Amino acid sequence: MNPWVSLFSGGKDSSWALYRALQRGAPLERLVTVHPSGDSYMYHVPATELAGLAAESIGIPLVDVRPADFDATADSAEGSGERGDRELEPLEAALEDLAAELGGIGGVTAGAVESSYQTDRIRGMCDRLDAELFAPLWRADPRELADSMLEAGFEITVVRVAAAGLDESWLGRRLDAEAFADLERIGEERGVHLLGEGGEFETLVTDGPHMDRPIRLEYDTEFDGMRGTVRITDAWLGASE
Repeated sequence: MNPWVSLFSGGKDSSWALYRALQRGAPLERLVTVHPSGDSYMYHVPATELAGLAAESIGIPLVDVRPADFDATADSAEGSGERGDRELEPLEAALEDLAAELGGIGGVTAGAVESSYQTDRIRGMCDRLDAELFAPLWRADPRELADSMLEAGFEITVVRVAAAGLDESWLGRRLDAEAFADLERIGEERGVHLLGEGGEFETLVTDGPHMDRPIRLEYDTEFDGMRGTVRITDAWLGASE
């Protein structure tokens, strides 16, 4: 079986896809993290600089992909579809290089939940690479996914908010059963997706069954009344538990 790679941001969705692939015995040999320097239609943006620490804890080598700032290079007449295709190019080039290095890629994991915009492009890329797409979150029930992550022992920290109903108190908050219950209530009132699929919030997995050591953080928070971000000031791997 050819080696697999995992599209990995360090957030809950890509981490869950990685974990599920490991559970089923996929031969994962690389994690691949795209680090956009500006806003992105295709990729998780905040805290990707911690993917290296997560990879060290997981024990799988990480490949960093650092494209140019998508906003700075965008054509003002460019449509969202063209933008997504262009954002995919550096990732696909990196995977082509990996396929040459590894003797092919058998499968790619992705944390897609509901976005056809992202998933259709990743599926097309996998077809061109002759690789299986493994997307275990795709169109799954959000409540069941949230429960499964907690039952598995994922520790999930909110690192960005951008929706009505999510104030500064959510920055750095751990997503436990109480937090998900609060998100369900806010979702009923404000339409926030339980897993943040609409960009309402972003996360970082700081520990889980696929990790040997937890990620410890020191950080400040920034909040402008509508949007907020955790600014990491220090991060390290704690002792094995």
